[in-house]
Amino acid sequence: MNAGERRRILVTSALPYASGPIHLGHLLEHIQTDIWVRFQRLAGHECIYVCAEDAHGTATMLRASRNNATAEQLAEAARAEHSRDFAAFHVGHDNFHSTHSPENQHYSELIYERLLAKGYIFTAAVEQLYDTEAGLFLADRYVRGACPRCGVADQYGDNCESCGATYEATELIEPRSALSGTAPTLKSSDHYFFDLPQFTGFLRAWTRDGVQPEVANKLAEWLDQGLRPWDISRDGPYFGFQIPGQENKYFYVWMDAPIGYIASFRNYCDREGIDFDAFWRADSDCEVHHFIGKDIVNFHALFWPAVLTGADFRPPTRVHTHGFITVDGVKMSKSRGTFVTAAAYLEHLDPEHLRYYYATKLAPNTDDIDINLDDFAQRVNSDLVGKIVNIASRCAGFLHKGFDSTLASSLSDQALWQETAAARTSLAALYDAGDFARVTREVAALADKANQYINEHAPWKLAKEAGREAEVHGVCSLGINLFRILAIYLKPILPGFAERAEAFLNVAPFTWEDAAHPLAEHRIEKFKPLAQRIDRKAIDRMIEASKAPDGDDAAAPAEAPTISIEEFAKLDLRVARVAAAEAVAGADKLVRLTLDVGDHERQVFSGIKAAYDPAKLVGRQVVVVANLAPRKMRFGISEGMVLAAGPGDADIFLVAPDAGAAPGMEVR
Repeated sequence: MNAGERRRILVTSALPYASGPIHLGHLLEHIQTDIWVRFQRLAGHECIYVCAEDAHGTATMLRASRNNATAEQLAEAARAEHSRDFAAFHVGHDNFHSTHSPENQHYSELIYERLLAKGYIFTAAVEQLYDTEAGLFLADRYVRGACPRCGVADQYGDNCESCGATYEATELIEPRSALSGTAPTLKSSDHYFFDLPQFTGFLRAWTRDGVQPEVANKLAEWLDQGLRPWDISRDGPYFGFQIPGQENKYFYVWMDAPIGYIASFRNYCDREGIDFDAFWRADSDCEVHHFIGKDIVNFHALFWPAVLTGADFRPPTRVHTHGFITVDGVKMSKSRGTFVTAAAYLEHLDPEHLRYYYATKLAPNTDDIDINLDDFAQRVNSDLVGKIVNIASRCAGFLHKGFDSTLASSLSDQALWQETAAARTSLAALYDAGDFARVTREVAALADKANQYINEHAPWKLAKEAGREAEVHGVCSLGINLFRILAIYLKPILPGFAERAEAFLNVAPFTWEDAAHPLAEHRIEKFKPLAQRIDRKAIDRMIEASKAPDGDDAAAPAEAPTISIEEFAKLDLRVARVAAAEAVAGADKLVRLTLDVGDHERQVFSGIKAAYDPAKLVGRQVVVVANLAPRKMRFGISEGMVLAAGPGDADIFLVAPDAGAAPGMEVR
């Protein structure tokens, strides 16, 4: 678009799940999105912000059953609760809908049928773990077992929280159902797939501009490795939309969830009389922006643009990706009280304090963001209260007492005014780029200059000297005008603060270009506190109240249970020579090893494919757990475990025996 042209923008945040409360991680993303949206509106653009409750899936169905409710009742209750939480943090969704809606069903079926007609959908048999007692196929999160790479027990069916490995649920060692506790069985079922590889060329082009550079680099790796078809179906029982023409097949939640963006916007358009097609037709000149976490970038930057393009909708203009949240340097934890829900935060602290602190951390990259609780209090107290609000509080009293709260007719320092007002151009570019951290730094620097000016002219001293009234009037009037500019610059971040500032200044709601025009001979209201300092004790009370009473810590990394030296002595560790090695067809990580352990050979599956070329393993000596119970996998029987260490993926290292050790020799 040309500079100055009014943009038409549709914006979304990732949909929160109906199966849990809003917490600090959700708030990061929705506050980030809301700041960006508020800036666009302040700058005069049309910007519509929609979201929805992610209602479907096994988790909602099972939680509803535990609560003696229907899945629909649970999803709607969660939608209402989440909507209230977001609103309390000034997150201004224009529409907060649900994926369990007539609009979403319509567009899910429409998109599927268009893809099917174009040959982008096919079926294939899939072997899955099945809980015979519960009577359903198990999603990854409902399977637990030992990691096939590091052996740590009680890991989820898709990734290991101990070593970071990713794998298929069927690769788990001794898997069990998290629902019934029984050992699941393998069961085959026909599934529906979206043929994602057909869109490789399109995605190579789209990702050059549609995502941040570091995300584009990661996507390029996946594209170079070759995309795989995407499973878009699940077998019943399942809470979701039935696939047209099928009796017991449902759209997988990751098929209809992003379509929820379209559905929520459709619902909003029907209510407000907006042209839906202007935003979503393939040749639209409007913009569509998604804000997401980096854990779901593959869905939003590969699957979703391809689905949209294949179904004759427009792809996103841009996908904005952020990192994860830590608190005081570590993962959010219920046992430490740092897994803080929105409701728990609101009982103790001002929501705008969190908005400001998040803004000081948010940059246009995917770096993880740490909430340092001491820094949190310091930033708010020093920058927001001590620097910015301080300008108004220092000047307003003199104007109220000596000049009927009326500003002077001219500026006492035109250069300082002009420097502060001119910053709106660079700050607008930073807001648009999502670099809120630099916005807050530059606003704080401008506040420093304003405070320095006030200190140098010391109106509290001038007021004591006869004949200096005009100087006092000029200094304090400029101070109020500088404060007004800074409040405008912070309005996207602190809408409640800006509203109070507007009332104090006795002006209409700010626009971005108001920063270019000073107030002269204008009467303001009597000053009232515009922001409160953070009491560190309030933070401590929030943390204490957030601690899980029973020590339950679903967010903490899994740790292996301790064992005695006697238990460790039961391990039979032996030297083995790799007699043969080959990648396992149909498995991303597995290598099939034939091991010579001295008096016989045995077969072992090992998740080391990303780190080792199987052909180069032949002849190598390794250490194997020789007395591990055989495990039946869908690829065959694994008769032991090869020892390896490392963080995962390419950084995994086989444990090698001492030089000269012979196959079958014990390792002590």
